[in-house]
Amino acid sequence: MSGVATWDGDDLVVRVRVHPRSSRSEILGVVDSQLRIRTTAAAADGKANKAVIRLLADYFKLAPSRIRLTHGVSHRNKRFVVSGPLVVPADLPVAMQGSNSL
Repeated sequence: MSGVATWDGDDLVVRVRVHPRSSRSEILGVVDSQLRIRTTAAAADGKANKAVIRLLADYFKLAPSRIRLTHGVSHRNKRFVVSGPLVVPADLPVAMQGSNSL
């Protein structure tokens, strides 16, 4: 896969590496073919996952309800599906066609 994200129809599948319990919440950018995100939330009870969804919603400028976690619920490496993003940030490498090799 050449990008951090791939298209799957109208949806964008994004690979993310999460660092919970950080000193601040932010999207660091692309490192090692993953979007790196730090969050102050703890990994317990899905709090970090919810915080990451809120950060991704701000990043893509859409409602959090349009982002869902599809892989890696209890791991740092995750896969999120962004339903029909209208804006794709310029710093996010996106492959032109979807791939099952995520």
